[in-house]
Amino acid sequence: MPIPQLTQEERKAALEKAKAARIKRAQVREDLKSGKITIEQALAMKNDPVVGRMKVLTLIETLPGYGKAKAEKVMAEVHIAESRRLRGLGERQQAALLERLG
Repeated sequence: MPIPQLTQEERKAALEKAKAARIKRAQVREDLKSGKITIEQALAMKNDPVVGRMKVLTLIETLPGYGKAKAEKVMAEVHIAESRRLRGLGERQQAALLERLG
């Protein structure tokens, strides 16, 4: 499938949209890290089109006291693939994650 040829305006709009999405995901991670929101509140935002595209592993790594190794261990314990994104979590996976992290 060939890459679509965008006009200069379309390209600029796409870049702005991507930048806004990165900023919003970074804000969610910062709020989680600082304690402004809980992991439960972060998981509740999975229906948001921007936040829902964040990887679950990245979200866990953001938590205080969790690094890459600990986050991977948690993901393995609750049987969630490392590539899973928030919006792709099932109810059982979400409940197991909350039980493990809560």
